[in-house]
Amino acid sequence: MKKLAAILFLSGLSIILYAWQIEPFWIEMTEHHVRAGLQFPVRIVVLSDLHTREFGRLETRVLGAIQEARPDLIVVVGDCFTPRADHEAAHRFLSELKAPLGVWMVRGNWENWNPVQNEGAFFGSAGVRLLVNSNASPRKDLAVIGFDDPWTGSPNLELAEKGLHHGVFRIALFHSPILFDQIAGRYPLCLAGHTHGGQVRLPWVGPLWLPGGCGKYLAGWYEMNGSRLYVTRGVGTSVLPLRFLCRPEI
Repeated sequence: MKKLAAILFLSGLSIILYAWQIEPFWIEMTEHHVRAGLQFPVRIVVLSDLHTREFGRLETRVLGAIQEARPDLIVVVGDCFTPRADHEAAHRFLSELKAPLGVWMVRGNWENWNPVQNEGAFFGSAGVRLLVNSNASPRKDLAVIGFDDPWTGSPNLELAEKGLHHGVFRIALFHSPILFDQIAGRYPLCLAGHTHGGQVRLPWVGPLWLPGGCGKYLAGWYEMNGSRLYVTRGVGTSVLPLRFLCRPEI
């Protein structure tokens, strides 16, 4: 019995160390192709849930992976901050993001819960364009439409589409994926985060906990009314600095 107890203790300790020190930094680069009818292809990097506490090992690895991907466009679908946000560390990280068609961002729940003063100027000085119920055209044949977080904010479809050009490929950006229930059918491609993919998932059980605003969406592709949604697992952690069977994703 003592031997069995020792084995179980060491196995449990190994799992905790793996979930704490290995998997949270073991970034998975997933690649997907979407038919968009664009004149030229565009390579988009999707980031979410950075939850930047410091400019450390994870942030360095994320930047290295993005540099290797060589994106034309970078979108950040919310939650750069944490409950104990170091806004300057997040600013430093965002300042390092570079793409020919720009870096575009929407609010997550933590941008609403723990806001920075003069957020437009804050993100703008990092070279990031914040879209809050607004849209922009990084290219003539492409538009990005950014919504306030549907769980903690006030998405406004009318404002978000104001001045939007017809005949362009439209990509909707929002943090909590539950908004897809309302806007599916309006945009061919939607990108969201928030769920962390569950962050800690057990075999045959699934995620131990999910935040509000997820709805029926966990991770990966979903389709409704001709619209496609991709929910990224994000790169950071929340509540506990652990990931298990749910690697960070770019």
